[in-house]
Amino acid sequence: MLWLIKPITWFPPMWAYLCGAVSSGVSPDGRWGVVILGVLLAGPIVCGMSQAANDWCDRHVDAINEPYRPIPSGRIPGRWGLWIALAMSVLSLIVGAQLGPWGFGATVFGVLAAWAYSAEPVRLKKSGWWGPGLVGLCYEGLPWFTGAAVLSAGAPSWQVVVVAALYAVGAHGIMTLNDFKALEGDKQTGVNSLPVTLGPERAAGVACGIMTLPQLVVIALMFAWDKPLFGVAIAAVLAGQFWAMTVLLPDPKAKAPWYNGTGVTLYVSGMTIAAFALRALA
Repeated sequence: MLWLIKPITWFPPMWAYLCGAVSSGVSPDGRWGVVILGVLLAGPIVCGMSQAANDWCDRHVDAINEPYRPIPSGRIPGRWGLWIALAMSVLSLIVGAQLGPWGFGATVFGVLAAWAYSAEPVRLKKSGWWGPGLVGLCYEGLPWFTGAAVLSAGAPSWQVVVVAALYAVGAHGIMTLNDFKALEGDKQTGVNSLPVTLGPERAAGVACGIMTLPQLVVIALMFAWDKPLFGVAIAAVLAGQFWAMTVLLPDPKAKAPWYNGTGVTLYVSGMTIAAFALRALA
């Protein structure tokens, strides 16, 4: 069951929630409970639920790509994968309700998005554009917005919303690279990911462009908001990603997992720098 909900995938939304909390400019003193609860909700609960839902809806694809996973291998038998996903959906809503109206609203959106991504008849995963876009929004933008809203007890500043949205757009590229591992199964089952429709080389180039452009905008905003040192720091992190892209692009099928460990760490580091810059603006 732990493998089913994939702890390794929890880090991005948990970190984004913390970035949101930092960017709000509100002191967490006396509010550590909602910070910790929000981190647990973003990672183990909602993200874990989304992984269970995706594995249940993808069980036929995984039988081709990764037959050793818990559901196709039979270690999660029968319809237990579905029951786990549904139970965690209910748990998500119960916990989200403890974070006030903003936290609960974001949780409802996240749960609906998880099922819309994976389940028929919507199954946005079939689109190489809508699918990664929705996941990027829910992995980076939504938890960032939620962390800021919960700490602020209201709508975050427009600067926070803009930066969170930019990093959510960039995460589309990260999700596209994640699709490389399912290339063969996606081809056979009609999932039109960008690696399937564009080919691995072009898809990797598009993913790198999508990751880069929002970060360039964030850097420009740092200078426009009179935070040049933060802009320089984010630019340095982006330069590191450029180096990682030179390793990725010659052989994207082989190097996509490596980039997801290396380049994504740098990407998240830039998010952290931007969060502290926004805190200084508050």
